[in-house]
Amino acid sequence: MAQPANPEASPWIGAAASAAAQSRSAIFEMSRQAESAVINPHDAGGFPSEWRRAIAARIATLNALPDLAAHYLADVTDPALRGLANPNTAGRDARERDVITFMDRVATQPRAVQAEEIEGLKTAGIADADIVRLCELNAFMSYQCRVLAGLAALKGASA
Repeated sequence: MAQPANPEASPWIGAAASAAAQSRSAIFEMSRQAESAVINPHDAGGFPSEWRRAIAARIATLNALPDLAAHYLADVTDPALRGLANPNTAGRDARERDVITFMDRVATQPRAVQAEEIEGLKTAGIADADIVRLCELNAFMSYQCRVLAGLAALKGASA
């Protein structure tokens, strides 16, 4: 299981989060634990940590959070995986293209996702447990993007 080069390097630690972290430290610690669970799970299934980091960077980019994207991309060393962080990259093969199309749609249009899209992943050979893992990653990224965008807005409002 790959660990970040600097375990303390986390978007949950920094200027935007510091004020909120002082009063909500348990929430931020639980958020860091959730991040670790979806990025570096004990059982990664068909999607290893570096792939997850690249997709997390992609989702952060889709949400206009370049610092968060850079955070995830920092520990991706494989050039082919780094390319997946670019939302204009479709994937390296048909299976990966299906997964990335699904991940992008969930990240940008969650209410529009249909059951048929889950079935499409199954048809592409994605195991049920891996579909759950993908959804967990996307759910966490949605949460993280919203919290960090909210903290940035609060910081701007108080400046």
